[in-house]
Amino acid sequence: MTTLNRVGTVAPAMQSNVLVLNRLYVAIQVVSVKRAFCLLCKDLAEVIHLEHGGGYSAYNFQTWQEASRFKQAAEELGEDDWIQAVNFRIQVPRVIRLLEYDLFPKNVVKFNRRNIFLRDENRCQYCGHKFPTHQLSLDHVVPKSQGGGTTWENIVCACLKCNVRKGGRTPQQASMKLRRKAFKPKRSPVLCQQLASVKYRSWKAFLDEAYWTVELDQDG
Repeated sequence: MTTLNRVGTVAPAMQSNVLVLNRLYVAIQVVSVKRAFCLLCKDLAEVIHLEHGGGYSAYNFQTWQEASRFKQAAEELGEDDWIQAVNFRIQVPRVIRLLEYDLFPKNVVKFNRRNIFLRDENRCQYCGHKFPTHQLSLDHVVPKSQGGGTTWENIVCACLKCNVRKGGRTPQQASMKLRRKAFKPKRSPVLCQQLASVKYRSWKAFLDEAYWTVELDQDG
């Protein structure tokens, strides 16, 4: 499958994400494009699209395909993501709404490597430099051998050099300074990162601060 965002320009549209609302228009999850289209094709969800006038319109898979065809004919592809199927091209939706699901998300930010790296902005909390993810490790501020737990408040990003230098000691014992105290985020780091992009600006209308803990569905 080929993905495009402008005519003749290949783009990683399948790497985009889609915000999922429950039946009551409450944000519950962020899923992959593939998962979103599966829900649309099975008539389990509809597209909620931000129109130019500021309002929202709902589309099922067929009407969304027709709207995409009209937009393509009018050469209004803009900066949106597009997927080229065998016989048609369709725009990637930004928001979908489940038609029969009305449960609410759990108000919990997942404790995992991805969220810790995002919380610390891929910055070593000892030397202060930013690194690619593969050059970072997770460090127990208070080592487990000294009773430190594997918690938000005791885990930080550390580059490989600083992690080796610190070893099984506390920062004080290793004469190293912790740049920022570890903390548990109030909001999903993944979601905060995506909301900083113009690409996902339409999400903000559905994200009450109380529900900023919705997470990415990696299985999608």
